[in-house]
Amino acid sequence: MTKMTKVAIAAGAFVTATLMSTGAQAQQKQLTLCWAAWDPANALVELSKDFTAKTGIAMKYEFVPWPNFAQRMLNELNSKGKLCDLLIGDSQWIGSAATEGHYVKLNEFFDKNGIKMSDFMPATVTGYSEWPKNTPNYWALPAMGDAVAFTYRKDWFARPELQAEFKKKYGRALEAPKTWDEFKQVGEFFQNRMIDGKKVYGAALYTERGSEGITMGVTNTMYAYGFDYENPKKPYEMKGFVNSAGAAKGLKLYKDLYDCCTPPGHSNAYMTEDLDAYKSGQVAMQMNFIAFFPGISKDPNVGGEKTGFFAIPKGDKHFAQLGGQGISVVKYSDKKDMALDYLKWFAQPSVQKKWWDSGGFTCHTAILNAPGFDKSTSYAKVFLDSMKIVKDFWAEPTYAQLLLAMQNRVHDYVVAGKGTPQAALDSLEKDWEEVFKEDGKLK
Repeated sequence: MTKMTKVAIAAGAFVTATLMSTGAQAQQKQLTLCWAAWDPANALVELSKDFTAKTGIAMKYEFVPWPNFAQRMLNELNSKGKLCDLLIGDSQWIGSAATEGHYVKLNEFFDKNGIKMSDFMPATVTGYSEWPKNTPNYWALPAMGDAVAFTYRKDWFARPELQAEFKKKYGRALEAPKTWDEFKQVGEFFQNRMIDGKKVYGAALYTERGSEGITMGVTNTMYAYGFDYENPKKPYEMKGFVNSAGAAKGLKLYKDLYDCCTPPGHSNAYMTEDLDAYKSGQVAMQMNFIAFFPGISKDPNVGGEKTGFFAIPKGDKHFAQLGGQGISVVKYSDKKDMALDYLKWFAQPSVQKKWWDSGGFTCHTAILNAPGFDKSTSYAKVFLDSMKIVKDFWAEPTYAQLLLAMQNRVHDYVVAGKGTPQAALDSLEKDWEEVFKEDGKLK
């Protein structure tokens, strides 16, 4: 080997090593954010380009379709995987993620960087960030405010002949219902009606059994008549709260609505199925999470002036099922410092304003309380009103067992028509007692 050859090889080796080192550094300057695959995630991709421009940290995404999201992400956490540096996880996961050490506790980081939970909507702090609930222990930054609400065919409601017929039958104007009694009347009015030569139906409701769908639907009517998860004065005491007479009334109402007013075959429907029913012109009203409302407002078939929005109707009480998520740093990430940089960037009011403008749902009060916010979009007021009345499902570490029990009991009654509402809730209360006994929280 000649001296020149040795020099060339050495130079080549140096260049290769330099490129490898540069490539490794570039690869390290990248975060993977995990979330569900839906419109808000696409909005976050666009928003996060500003973060990359400011920091040089590239963003990679792992978005999973909703039917597979929980199983995929919980498996990742339980296996202590390193796929996700940042995770926008459901509110119900916060208990298990905190107690099992999946998320980084953020109190010290928040204090160091001047991020105050008092700057975010109280319901979202409790719902998305705290464990134990109602204590200043934070495991996520509120990221995506959401709740269950309704869309309705504003153009159908406005038809003079339908207005006249409804007024004659019910003595009031055909408009977005404010109470559950009014909702049932509107649903019955549209059920099996012919509009533009096509048979339509009253409402698309959540009825899905496999994950969380029917629970996210039925709780809205159950809350309205007195259902609660436990005695507020005695944790885990559920008898007379879960299975109160009012809770049974709310459960029966949901079955009545399913029986009277849903499309044929709507027995296992959740977010996607309700969207399909509404966008295809099958139903007058649609239950869904507010997160889908920006897409509906732009839809070529039902968007614009064809659609209106309204918050969950009220009964004796007025509550809506909380949706939405917080964003957390995954404990097993090798890039926790960069992930925390992302949270610091995302928490800024200027970024939160862009988040709302791009189709996300900010939880930051500086944006929500700004003059004119309620008129900034056709669904802004419904979002504000809904987030003031939200209530959430259990966020206990055992939430999966608790959820499975409720899914089975209410689906058997509402959809399959088995037994009575009181029997369904009596059984549910016993199911939940058993879960908490096994968890050591009940004797």
